[in-house]
Formats: sequence, structure tokens, C-alpha cells
Amino acid sequence: MDGNVDNGKIEAKKTGTTTVGLVCKDGVVLASDRRATMGYFIASKDIDKIYPVADTIAMTIAGSVGDAQTLVRWMKAELKIYELRHGTKASVEAAATLLANILSQNKYYPFFVQLLIGGIDKKPRLFSVDMLGGVTEEKLSATGSGSPIAYGVLEDRYEEDNTVDENVKIAAKAVATAIKRDAGSGENVDVVVLTKKGFERLPREIVKKMAK
Repeated sequence: MDGNVDNGKIEAKKTGTTTVGLVCKDGVVLASDRRATMGYFIASKDIDKIYPVADTIAMTIAGSVGDAQTLVRWMKAELKIYELRHGTKASVEAAATLLANILSQNKYYPFFVQLLIGGIDKKPRLFSVDMLGGVTEEKLSATGSGSPIAYGVLEDRYEEDNTVDENVKIAAKAVATAIKRDAGSGENVDVVVLTKKGFERLPREIVKKMAK
């Protein structure tokens, strides 16, 4: 179990977090910080918050680490089963609907998460999914405690007609700016791009230069 015992209480490991998603004309960009906290304690300085769930679909996580990682494993299994049954890969919208249904069915014992799921099939798509299964399609989105700061950068700089190569810099800068002001976000910036070629996590050295 993720957590810290203090006076008989278990405190879950959480990602205070800033995550960002951007739709581009040739793909989707996802970005996040890499800090996990337990209250005011920094539990990890190097945690993944962006996970592939299919060849060209990925999720970002914010909230309880254990809950989010369970959902990632669940989604990977369900999307693989879908592919085997139907002989075709699930669309991004189908994946978002599946995730929303899982969360909705568990609303009385909810997963404490806020998720972005994005990728590319016929076109790039991005969905925001809340802990009760509410789902909205977005062109740009940010989640987590640093999201208000990230939105300031995104609203000012994002252009939907930009390519992935152009928008990765904006996503990295949005997360880096949030890290400077949000105590729940920290350490390095992680950036993933999803194109017809698949899932690609950018090298940290390149992202570090983009985030300056």
C-alpha cells in the first residue's frame, strides 16, 4: 500500500501535480512534473505520471498514486481484450468512454484521481475525465494543483494548428512555470508525444532545454 503511517493514520501517496495535454495538427502532447507527496513530505522526486495504455493512446495521472496506477493497469488490460475480440484497436474516444464507465461504476467507492487521456486514431483527440466519470473533450487541458498556473501559459501561447514539435515547447514551459509556484509540483518536466508512429517519451536533456 502506498502511504505513511502517523499516529495510526495512513496517508496516501499523492501527486500534487501539474499535468498538461495539447491537441496538435499531427498528434497529441502530454506533459507533467515528476513529484509525489504525502502531505508536506516529498515521497518521490522521480515518478511517472504519463503512461501508455495502447500503441497511440496514453493517460496522465493526478491524485492518489495507487488509484491511478490501478486504473492504468485496468485500462491496458481492457484495451488489449478489445483488440483481441474485435480485431481492431480501440479509438481514443472509446478508451475515454471505457475509463469514464469504470470510474462511474465505482462512484460510491471512488478512485481519487483526475485524468487526461489522449492519442491519435483518425485524428488527434484529448479527453479530461474526473473521479466520478465525467468526461469532456478538450483541445488543451491541465489538471492538478498547479493547473491554474499552467493554464496561464497555455492560454497565451497554444495554437491548435501548431505541430507536435512546436507545441512540446509550450507544454514543457507550462509545467515548468507551475513548478516554480506550486508546492505540490516539482522536480523535472516529463513530455510525451503521441503520433501515428506511436508513443514517444522525450529525452530529459532535451525537455530541460525546452522548459527554460
